[in-house]
Amino acid sequence: MKFWDYNWMKLETYLETDDRVLVPLGSTEQHGYLSVGVDAILCEAAALEAAEPAGVPVLPTVPFGPTPTFTAFPGAIDLRESTFLALVRDILDSLRNQGFRRILLVNGHGGNAPAEAEAQAWAAEHPDCDVQFHGWLIASEIWELAKGIDEVSHASWVENFPLVRLPGVSIPAGRKPLVDAGALREADPAGVRALLEDGPGGGPYQRPEEDTERVWSAAVDLLRRRLDSGWSRS
Repeated sequence: MKFWDYNWMKLETYLETDDRVLVPLGSTEQHGYLSVGVDAILCEAAALEAAEPAGVPVLPTVPFGPTPTFTAFPGAIDLRESTFLALVRDILDSLRNQGFRRILLVNGHGGNAPAEAEAQAWAAEHPDCDVQFHGWLIASEIWELAKGIDEVSHASWVENFPLVRLPGVSIPAGRKPLVDAGALREADPAGVRALLEDGPGGGPYQRPEEDTERVWSAAVDLLRRRLDSGWSRS
C-alpha cells in the first residue's frame, strides 16, 4: 500500500502490529527510448507488488540519485553523493522516530550503491533497527537470470516494461552491439554519450513479453522473500 494512502492515524494503528516499511530509491536519467523515470517508476512498482500481500507501506520513491555518467544527456538529475547519503540518513532518522524498526531500502539505480554502506553504518548506530538494502533488478540472482535469456545492459530489453514505454515512441526491433564497459568507465560524460549514441548499452532493445515477465516475477518474488524473512530481528 502506498504511504500516501495512509493518514497519520492509520499509520499509528499499523505500527501497533508491524514495524516494516519499504523505501524505494530511484533515479532520473536517460534510458534510451524509455522514460527518464525508469529507475524510479519500476522500483516503486516492484516494491508495491512485493509488499501488497503483507500490507506493508511503501514510501514514495526518492526520484533522484548520483548519476554523473549521464549528465551529457538531457534528463539526468545528478545529486552529489554527500547530498544523497544525507537524504537517506534523514529518511532513516524520520522513520525510526515514528516507530519503524525494519526498513527495506529497495534500490533501482546502480549509482545509489553507496547508500548500502551508509545504511549499514546508520544501523550500527541504531541497534534497535534493522536495515536491508536490496537492488530489486540488479541483484545477482536476477541479473544472472536475465543474462541467461539474452545480453543485458543499461536501458536494454531487461528494463523495457510497459510501465516505462512512452506513447508514440517506437523502440527498435533489433539489437545493438554491447558497448565496452571499460571504455564507459574511463569516459567523461561527453565521451559516454558518444559511446552510447542513442542511450542503451547494447543487446536487444526488446524481447517477447514472456521474457520480461519472467524477470519481473522472479525479481518481485525475491524482494518479497527479503521483506518476509530477510531480517536479523523479528
